Amino acid sequence: MITHDFLNRSVEIHSTPQRIISLVPSQTELLADLGFEKQILGITKFCVHPKPLKSTKTFVGGTKQVHFDKIEALQPDIIFCNKEENTKPMVDELQNIAPVHVSDVKTFDDNIRLIREYGKILQAQPQAHQMIADLKAQNISFQSFIKDKPFKKAAYFIWRDPWMAVGGDTFINHILKRNHFENVYANKDRYPTIDIYDLPDLDILLLSSEPYPFKTKHFSEIPVDNSKIKLVNGEYFSWYGSRMLKAFDYFTRECH
Repeated sequence: MITHDFLNRSVEIHSTPQRIISLVPSQTELLADLGFEKQILGITKFCVHPKPLKSTKTFVGGTKQVHFDKIEALQPDIIFCNKEENTKPMVDELQNIAPVHVSDVKTFDDNIRLIREYGKILQAQPQAHQMIADLKAQNISFQSFIKDKPFKKAAYFIWRDPWMAVGGDTFINHILKRNHFENVYANKDRYPTIDIYDLPDLDILLLSSEPYPFKTKHFSEIPVDNSKIKLVNGEYFSWYGSRMLKAFDYFTRECH
């Protein structure tokens, strides 16, 4: 079978993959939830869901740097990557080991496409179809919940020292929009460095739990009324795949 990934790269698969390397945490979780936990052999140190993986799989590095020798030793049938998480030189090198599928997820519809493609590649169309149906139903319910909520001018911080926020053309920015948060940095490139002493007018400032683990102790460092600052679980804003099945309930419960 020859398919094309999100970068329109040809991916040739000779049989249903039984030996999988996943170099993206959210995609690792998706593969497990589609029923392929046993087939996953290698993961990154950031692949923390589902929890049993940490004690049963081989760590092959991070998302930006991997041990190619470890990956090659696992003799994978396919390697799953992501344009933002994994570098092009890494993907080029991995291509010498096994077929590489690269995703590029920036919207809810992109996420639906990812699940559908994984279902096709893994011959798991029924599981993928059910997951997509569940996601679409939850999305409709959330859109009904959010439609009359006011829009709020928001910033979403992901790093400290230097302070970094989320800009446009990102999955997080898309999720902010869906929550009626108007990202004040949407006109900036993906993850701009911010001067916290020159912040625009905000209704709410969201501090993510990842990649930097913000805590309440950091509120005092930001010249914004503390009542406008909120800690949020970054996994629900930045993880696509099956994590979105839990995200809509989190947004309804914790963000509005």
